[in-house]
Amino acid sequence: MASTSRDVTAGRGLPPKVRPAKLLEVLSALEEGESSSSREEIFIAPPDNASGEFTDEDSGDEDGQRGAHLPGSVLHASVLSEESGTSEDNDDLELQPAKKRQKTVVKPQRVWTKRDIRPEFGSWTASDPHIEDLKSQELSPVGLFELFFDEGTINFIVSETNRYAWQKNVNLSLTAQELKCVLGILILSGYISYPRRRMFWETSPDSHHHLVADAIRRDRFELIFSYLHFADNNKLDESDRFAKVRPLIVRMNCNFQKHAPLEEFYSFGESMCEYFGHRGSKQLHAGKPVRLGCKIWCGTTSRGYLVWFEPSQGTLFTKPDRSLDLGGSMVIKFVDALQERGFLPYHIFFDKVFTSVKLMSILRKKGVKATGTVCEYRTERCPLKDPKELKKMKRGSFDYKVDESEEIIVCRWHDSSVVNICSNAVGIEPVRLTSRQSGATKTRTQVHQPSLVKLYQEKARGVGRMDQNIAKYKVKIRGMKWYSSFIGYVIDAALNNAWQLHRICCQDAQVDLLAFRRYVACVYLESNADTSSQGRRSRRLETESRFDMIGHWIIHQHKRTRCALCHSQTNTRCEKCQKGVHAKCFREYHIR
Repeated sequence: MASTSRDVTAGRGLPPKVRPAKLLEVLSALEEGESSSSREEIFIAPPDNASGEFTDEDSGDEDGQRGAHLPGSVLHASVLSEESGTSEDNDDLELQPAKKRQKTVVKPQRVWTKRDIRPEFGSWTASDPHIEDLKSQELSPVGLFELFFDEGTINFIVSETNRYAWQKNVNLSLTAQELKCVLGILILSGYISYPRRRMFWETSPDSHHHLVADAIRRDRFELIFSYLHFADNNKLDESDRFAKVRPLIVRMNCNFQKHAPLEEFYSFGESMCEYFGHRGSKQLHAGKPVRLGCKIWCGTTSRGYLVWFEPSQGTLFTKPDRSLDLGGSMVIKFVDALQERGFLPYHIFFDKVFTSVKLMSILRKKGVKATGTVCEYRTERCPLKDPKELKKMKRGSFDYKVDESEEIIVCRWHDSSVVNICSNAVGIEPVRLTSRQSGATKTRTQVHQPSLVKLYQEKARGVGRMDQNIAKYKVKIRGMKWYSSFIGYVIDAALNNAWQLHRICCQDAQVDLLAFRRYVACVYLESNADTSSQGRRSRRLETESRFDMIGHWIIHQHKRTRCALCHSQTNTRCEKCQKGVHAKCFREYHIR
């Protein structure tokens, strides 16, 4: 049958099909010296039974074996040439010369010298005209909060929420006034929380909250909160785990950076957004007040103002820089965001999660100062004293070395434990004395402290201060959607930033964070309440909130109205009471 097939093929005038060479034949030819003396490279096709049961079976010891001891599936595999993709197109065997291996570039080792650093950065001389402008405006707490949740952001959320409800065949017809009521309830839940959020609207005297119940109906709140949305589902980026909140992140980062105080010192670190669901971006962080949730990369000022943030998605969705790890790449992104306001000599502080000598070198080339604790394996073999030897020395002892080429210092300091600190801007001098408590004798002693250690301890707590402020009165209401907790985190961060600006701009009449949040919540709920039930609630609100002496601010209004006290025309009003009142009548109106 086979011979008949060959005869038919020859009778049609077709060239006979050349059988591809096998590996066993090539090895025999090489042993007999039939090939050229130059080095050759052989490409072996996969065996015919590549998907078979024994493909992954170990062929035995590789040392001292000849080609004949290879498995039969490999010896009888076809040999391919590099020019043609398959063995069927080869007329004869072609052996390709091997490609030359590229030489691995050996990085030059750093030369470490024991001397103090000689930084090349200029001094900080920049001023902040934006903060001076905010001081002249004398904004109330609501005005400061609306720098971040401005009219554009509110209208955007309203539009996306109505779009999402329409896609679900629901006519929601959400308005900006109703959305502010929802925000007011979320803010209020930070300092007044119930086991069930529906208890705000219950008529029982132990739980009823008239400020919430009179602002918006319960079912309306539940409907709006269930359809709250921040992105178009038809235009989501599948490579982004936070695509459903990405437009909100972009807007918040833009507003945070626009109104951020221009300072020299900034802190970078990790924050946690509490989350207990089943989403893959959840992480466990034992060193944070919130141990389980979404990790967020944060860049703050030294006082805790959040300048830039980005939810962590891991290396699977976030590709780090080739020469840095993921943490170092996030630091570079934060620095790029800072430099959009100008290439100034900023000073960034971070901990050992991010610090490396390589990162210090990159930031130095960008003109940015940096200081941070560092792990020993990231010091690029800096020859410091052994930690065990340093522990035997007096507390306050230290050793240090400087890289000659890039002026990067690494210091190892003995405190309660041995700490490694790296910097490209601050050195050892001046060495100061600091007070430390002895654990054994419970007495305080004076120990030597290098300058870079002292500066790090003073300025590197910005992220921790922001976490502390958010954790005090964080939003308690959660929804069924995975990003509801993240929205609460964004609201808390905006309130923290507004309060930080209040501390800077209002030096004379400062309020604490709780009073600040209470004022914003009360104004949002009273000013944006449902007008359909205004008749039965106006008298009660006037008698209860007018004389409470909490959060009354006089603001300018464009349309002149009558003063609630003297009844003459005025262009100012009380922001909380929503009543026109002169500045001279303001105090008397709120105490009579």
